[in-house]
Amino acid sequence: MSYSPELSPGYGVSAAESPALERAAFIRRVYGHLAGSILAFAGLTALLLAVVPPELILGMFSNWVGMIVIFGIFMVATWTAQSWAHSEVSIGTQYLGLGLCIAAYSVFFLPLLYIAKQFYPGAIETAAIMTFAVFAGLTVAVFTTRRDYSYLAPVLSIGSMLALGFMIAALFFDMGNTMYLVFSFFMVALMCAYIIYETSVIMHHYRTDQHVGASLMLFTSVATLFIWILRIVMASRD
Repeated sequence: MSYSPELSPGYGVSAAESPALERAAFIRRVYGHLAGSILAFAGLTALLLAVVPPELILGMFSNWVGMIVIFGIFMVATWTAQSWAHSEVSIGTQYLGLGLCIAAYSVFFLPLLYIAKQFYPGAIETAAIMTFAVFAGLTVAVFTTRRDYSYLAPVLSIGSMLALGFMIAALFFDMGNTMYLVFSFFMVALMCAYIIYETSVIMHHYRTDQHVGASLMLFTSVATLFIWILRIVMASRD
């Protein structure tokens, strides 16, 4: 998820204005890198779940001070990763940003995935299938309509600020299970809007050499969508 939606930096011919063969190659690179990122996220998370002691995993969010610190580190890491992935310096810096983002998401969501694995059998697989179905449907819709949805940026910024405000408030106040469930559905809707926006921006505003930054942008939204769908699946089994 892009926390401050912006059009791609730099100048040049966008993918939409490029020759058909070049545009097709760009799309393959973007979604190939996205698939690789998702597999790396799954593999790294599985490794961490296997080697990190459960008490350390659960201790990450044992108190609100620790949660604020970890959330702050996560925000800084993802912002840095997005900056590196869109860097014009070198392709190596871009891949370093992508790797940092994958690692940050694996570590940050480790406690939730541990709980899901231990106490909600099959929930992770169910959420993964649902996430793939939603993402595929949204992607097909954007590619079919070929519309430019970059006008959604202000709406996404407001939605992100509201979501951040709720999460901060939840650190200090008990929102109740109903409010958490409603918020989870709100986050799923917000991530769907992000995917529509980002898919459109990639086609209409990204150059064909910005596949690493494009794949990272989609990865953050898909991973976040998966987490909130997983929360809903877990809540449905309580």
